[in-house]
Amino acid sequence: MPNLGVMEWILILLVLILLFGTKKLPDTARALGQSLRLFKKETSKLNDEDDTSSRPEPAKAVQTPPLPPAQPMSDEERARALEEEAARLRARAAAQKTKEE
Repeated sequence: MPNLGVMEWILILLVLILLFGTKKLPDTARALGQSLRLFKKETSKLNDEDDTSSRPEPAKAVQTPPLPPAQPMSDEERARALEEEAARLRARAAAQKTKEE
């Protein structure tokens, strides 16, 4: 991007004065400044949220109930046990998700 010299800045200011007028120019510049500050504040919040969410949290030790002595399980019993475990995992994930929000 080329550097702007003094003549270019004068030309830009002259065009702005012609477009907005001398009375509206300070108000327009003030509104632009507020908008830029708000934009910067919101983007920094997003960056902070990304930084905190990208850090891995330490894994918590999960105690699972011990399995009964080795007895052969039928296919139906295995399926039921897997469904129960999946339900517990979904509930734990939902609890963590609401905790983070």
